[in-house]
Amino acid sequence: MEQKSKETDVCLLSVKETCKRLGIGHYTVYQQIHKNKLKTVKIGKRRLISTKAIDEFIASQEQYGA
Repeated sequence: MEQKSKETDVCLLSVKETCKRLGIGHYTVYQQIHKNKLKTVKIGKRRLISTKAIDEFIASQEQYGA
């Protein structure tokens, strides 16, 4: 039986975790959120980013990259 890593089990990531996953700073993550290029979920006071939204963001950057 194959075991999943803990990271693949997580559906929502904090901004800090998203920064680490993308290898960019928090200012850049918030810029992309503000420009509606990175979708988020707000639960209470927390701003969370789904792993699906991160994958979509990466794909959109690949399409428009030089």
